[in-house]
Amino acid sequence: MADSNQLRKILLENKTLAVVGLSANDMRPSFFAAKYMQDHGYRIIPVNPRYDEILGEKCYPDLLSIPEPVDIVDLFQRSERVMPFVEQAIEIRAKVVWMQLGVINRDAASLAGSAGLEVVMDRCVKIEYARLFGGLNWVGVDTKVISAKRPLYVNH
Repeated sequence: MADSNQLRKILLENKTLAVVGLSANDMRPSFFAAKYMQDHGYRIIPVNPRYDEILGEKCYPDLLSIPEPVDIVDLFQRSERVMPFVEQAIEIRAKVVWMQLGVINRDAASLAGSAGLEVVMDRCVKIEYARLFGGLNWVGVDTKVISAKRPLYVNH
């Protein structure tokens, strides 16, 4: 697993993210994470065959269809579905395969690592960026979404 220094290096050196499984629904975690990264200067390339455009960017049906270099392949897919995207990430010469929270596929990670890609597994790119570069105070705490105060519950 990547440590904080490795994650910081990955996020500083790689600015183009192909987000596989990005949803146009602004309530989905993939949308929220991609929007956050876009707002922080990253180029987002949506990969989802269901849409033509997300976040003002042309959407592609798969990684092989993207006509420009991709640094990070950010996978919002179930663990058992990531292998074909890892194979495509290798083919397009991406630098990093990033599997989001809850996405764990050791065979896919091993394949990517053997091909020379850096691998991050079971972590959220948005959370890691905010943690490493000081954004957690802006997202969550300041909005009162995250609080140290216990909520008051009313029993019905």
